[in-house]
Amino acid sequence: MSNFNETPRGSRIHISLFGKTNSGKSSIINALTGQNISLVSDFKGTTTDPVYKAMELLPLGPVVFVDTAGFDDEGEIGKLRVEKTEEVVGKTDVALITLSLSEILEAIKSNIEFKDMLSKEILWLNKLKKAKKPAILVINKCDLVPNNLIESKIDLKDIDKTNESNKDCFVDSNLNNSLKEIGELLGIPCVAISAKNNLNINELKKELVNVSPSSITESPIIGDKIKAGDKILLVAPQDIQAPKGRLILPQVQVLRDILDYGGIPTMVTLDKLDEGLKIFNGKPDLVITDSQVFKQVNAKLDRSVPLTSFSILMARYKGDLDKFYSGAKAIKNLKAGDKVLIAEACTHHQLKGDIAREKLPTWLEETCPGIIVHNCSGKDFPKNLNEYSLVIHCGGCMFNKAEIMNRIGICDDALVPITNFGTSIAEINNILDRVMEPLK
Repeated sequence: MSNFNETPRGSRIHISLFGKTNSGKSSIINALTGQNISLVSDFKGTTTDPVYKAMELLPLGPVVFVDTAGFDDEGEIGKLRVEKTEEVVGKTDVALITLSLSEILEAIKSNIEFKDMLSKEILWLNKLKKAKKPAILVINKCDLVPNNLIESKIDLKDIDKTNESNKDCFVDSNLNNSLKEIGELLGIPCVAISAKNNLNINELKKELVNVSPSSITESPIIGDKIKAGDKILLVAPQDIQAPKGRLILPQVQVLRDILDYGGIPTMVTLDKLDEGLKIFNGKPDLVITDSQVFKQVNAKLDRSVPLTSFSILMARYKGDLDKFYSGAKAIKNLKAGDKVLIAEACTHHQLKGDIAREKLPTWLEETCPGIIVHNCSGKDFPKNLNEYSLVIHCGGCMFNKAEIMNRIGICDDALVPITNFGTSIAEINNILDRVMEPLK
């Protein structure tokens, strides 16, 4: 996040573009954002690693567009680029499949079957459907024919006729029927545009609004579980990995959500917890703590005071809290020799007191002697989880919900339970059911 006043990337709807090389993906990104943020060239393979661009797209709100390498890239380097493109599927909320009109024109002239021409698009659309990602077909480069020959919303309009003035055009009214046929073949909404001339870009934006899952932008972190005026005590130890002068992202997000829903938050460090409780006569309406100090905070609270943690709220906001609960319950069943994977979204230098590489492994070993703990961070999440008995994931504040759910899906496919830092630490301290109560 380059600007601390902007919505974090992990809280933005991810709109990813997939298509062959030179189908105009980068040009479409530039047209949608109104900026030249993606390099455009007639040479194939211009885009290598995925390119991210954050913007506001009303009425959706904050989004991030992801430009990817062409999925028909060739050669050893091309294969690596395609692998990078495949990784983007997991974090995608909405997909745009791009197709150049020039390819359609060539197919019409050469009597090529559309299902053959679209073989790669169909393959990638099936990947997206399997991952339950909504998609739009974007037919680009429509400046190659007169504007009145093509309707922008292919699947919604009667487009059998063209003007007499187009009689001598190198492509006739069969083009319109062909576009409609392509839309029906793929079974997704289609929009015909010219990124070069900004033709029908607003139509594309409207279709993006139509297909985007509303739940992504409407999910509260804790706001739906509190009432306006509730007094909420936040316990935030100074995290050694947090940049100097700043709170860590989950604390900022929870604080903002409480304010948005009319709660009255008070934040203290662990050493000031007693003073904080005195402000509320020992009875705040809710206590939210860093999971690392669950044991100390729980010991100071009356059992009637609701308690949860930032990490558990992240599990609810970005993951599957019920699944994480079940995964945490598997901890007590671990045996000597069982392997546990601790996964982090971020890559950072290990420091003394590191939660993922020091504290959590120690607590797990004390609870389940003889287990073997492995760590991974960033994008190095194993594709094969068969050797593991449990995966424990961080809160994923820097990931979007789609990427967390993708990792949950990988664990489900491998029949490996998954939980997160907060739920696992709560189970280790025998308070998991207690800290889940405020979220029921």
